[in-house]
Amino acid sequence: MSTETSSQLGSSLLATIMADESYRPSEPASLKETGLPVSLIESLLIKRLAVVGTTSGRQLANDLCLPFPTLEGLYQNLRARQIIVHSGSAPLNDYNYVLTETGRDRAAAATQICSYVGPAPVPLMDYVLSAEAQTIRAESPKRSQLKAAFKDISINESLFESLGPAINSGAGLFLYGEPGNGKSTLAQRITQCFGHEIWVPYAIFEDGQIIKFFDAAYHQRGNDDTNSLLIDAAFDKRWVKIRRPTVVVGGELTMDSLEIRHDPNSNVSEASLQMKSNCGCLLVDDFGRQQIEPQELLNRWIVPLEGRIDFLTLASGKKIQVPFEQLIIFSTNLEPADLVDEAFLRRIPYKIEITDPTPEEFHDLFQIYCNRFDCEYRPEVVDYLLSTHFLGCGRRLRRCHPRDLLNQIRNFCVYNDLQMEIRPEYFDRVVKSYFTAVLNQPGTAANSVTAPPQPPSNKPVAPASIASPQAPSPQQRTPQAIAAAKPPAQQPAASTNHAPAARVTKPAQPNPAQAKAIGTPPQPQRPATVQQQPQVAAAQQVPSQLAPRQPVPPTPEPAVRKTIISSPPVIPPSAPSAPPQPTR
Repeated sequence: MSTETSSQLGSSLLATIMADESYRPSEPASLKETGLPVSLIESLLIKRLAVVGTTSGRQLANDLCLPFPTLEGLYQNLRARQIIVHSGSAPLNDYNYVLTETGRDRAAAATQICSYVGPAPVPLMDYVLSAEAQTIRAESPKRSQLKAAFKDISINESLFESLGPAINSGAGLFLYGEPGNGKSTLAQRITQCFGHEIWVPYAIFEDGQIIKFFDAAYHQRGNDDTNSLLIDAAFDKRWVKIRRPTVVVGGELTMDSLEIRHDPNSNVSEASLQMKSNCGCLLVDDFGRQQIEPQELLNRWIVPLEGRIDFLTLASGKKIQVPFEQLIIFSTNLEPADLVDEAFLRRIPYKIEITDPTPEEFHDLFQIYCNRFDCEYRPEVVDYLLSTHFLGCGRRLRRCHPRDLLNQIRNFCVYNDLQMEIRPEYFDRVVKSYFTAVLNQPGTAANSVTAPPQPPSNKPVAPASIASPQAPSPQQRTPQAIAAAKPPAQQPAASTNHAPAARVTKPAQPNPAQAKAIGTPPQPQRPATVQQQPQVAAAQQVPSQLAPRQPVPPTPEPAVRKTIISSPPVIPPSAPSAPPQPTR
């Protein structure tokens, strides 16, 4: 009687456990039931043993997430081939194992082929069946479940009327509105409306490739029920029980993250974002501000949204078909019609606008966050904040303002060792630091225009060795003024023993490079009155009032001083030669 009663209790317990689950992976009874090649399991085992050095057979089975009885035959096979040996006995009729020299060589070769070390993967077909059995469309949340998911945030009743049918549809959803009104928070809470937990694999195996699936950044483990021996033996430990995932991506989203990413160094692949979000929600936050164009992203998802399947490419080039079973949510501050065309909007049947909160909702939000910050809610102080810093100055309300302002008040109170409370003077202080100052108000210091610093003058400074009058300004540099200021030395002269005879009435003007070198701006050209002598000497090309004085070397015979017409190229005047030294 007692045995029959125990059997009935066990059956009822199993029925209760299985009642809330649409899929539960069964534990494999042999290596064949794992669906994996024996060579793959063998390589995983010896690579793990190469990492840990020595360990027991049961611990190796736990590391590979496979039942110990299914690996006992593989241990004996490896021992017979001199790949592993016993290094001692272990509890529960077990042994400790270590690699031999041949085993270490095989482990090194296997690591070069694929460096994955971890739980054994599951076949791709097993994952496809699990995603279809645990689809989010199989659940239909009711109003009570929505209120339970949004119990700690403020949601008006009209929004519940729009969100409920959209969530039950399991199709796409567009949330748009002004920033700071809780679109991202709302999208993350939608997943909590679906109460059941799901099973996902640690890794997937297909066409010789290992694809890592479980990601702790997006997958949160569910209730740990492995303490029960009955439950511990009832499921395949290559799978992990998690809450329905919510994958949130923002401006960092690229097209590569929507494909299976392969690392050529380790020869291990990573599942795409839409695979990781299967049976949950995929939130594309700040849609329209990604590194890729919105049209390119939407074209990538038009077929999956229509047929609920996606096609991905492995590193080997093989195309695989995977389910596209998630509630995809687009959150944006822009108008949806400005981002996408009508064809895509037709595939996103629900577009919900998140509006600004009313003053009553603002009070409700302050009451919620005052309880979180452990301070007293004072409605008269919130009324002062609304009349002084919002309604009085035309500032719009946002659902993030109560949380952010209270957070700044708490920081101020902690810094000054004060009790956390809301007071008008506290709000006056934090509002100045929270809201962006308007810099273009008339009369403010930020709007005053100060004269920019003047650049340094471009007027050349005459060298000390140049004894010339001050250079005229650009307005005074007329041909008449230049002709009047021309020194007598440049007028045509008959002949002299001290100055060369000039054959032109118009001296060649220095080019800009020469004028910059001697520190004088270039002079304007004057029309020549006599036929210009080509290729005059370099000393004659610079007017006497601009050319620096050169020391006159002693000349024993004045007769040698003649006018020399140089040939091209023009050679600048050379330094004076040293006087001849007297001989002893």
